[in-house]
Amino acid sequence: MNSMRNIDELLRQPIEAIIPHRGTMLLIDAVNMFDEDTLSARATVHADAWYADVEGAMPGWIGIELMAQAIAAHVALVAMRGGGSARPGVLLGSRSYKACQPSFASGAQLLVHVTELLRSEEGHGAYECTIHDGGVCCAEAVIKVFQPADFQSFIEGSLSS
Repeated sequence: MNSMRNIDELLRQPIEAIIPHRGTMLLIDAVNMFDEDTLSARATVHADAWYADVEGAMPGWIGIELMAQAIAAHVALVAMRGGGSARPGVLLGSRSYKACQPSFASGAQLLVHVTELLRSEEGHGAYECTIHDGGVCCAEAVIKVFQPADFQSFIEGSLSS
């Protein structure tokens, strides 16, 4: 029996079957495409969301979370394609997150694109990320992530230090 899963089958799944985010913290609508190194996802700016400002816009700084969720989707889909599941991970940070505008307008249909730059056996990774609105690049960053072998011990160690 082949444990590899078909990419089209994986893309037909709801986003909730791919990443663990739920409720108001789920910011990605769907994955458009992915392969071994890249992923593109859609996100809609909702005027009534918890993050919305008085004009219903998403503050630009939330873009880093859109990028992190797209990375989580990439890691999960690569693992699922191989017949497994992704280990939980954390966003370590970014040296430079550049937003070309202070916010993403209400109703905007954003395209979040991530490209894996580094993946180590120890669980460290780095992704080049962009957010586009109507073909215009609105934000970019290189995001560093970590998937510890034992997530529970990692979290408990982080809380006790």
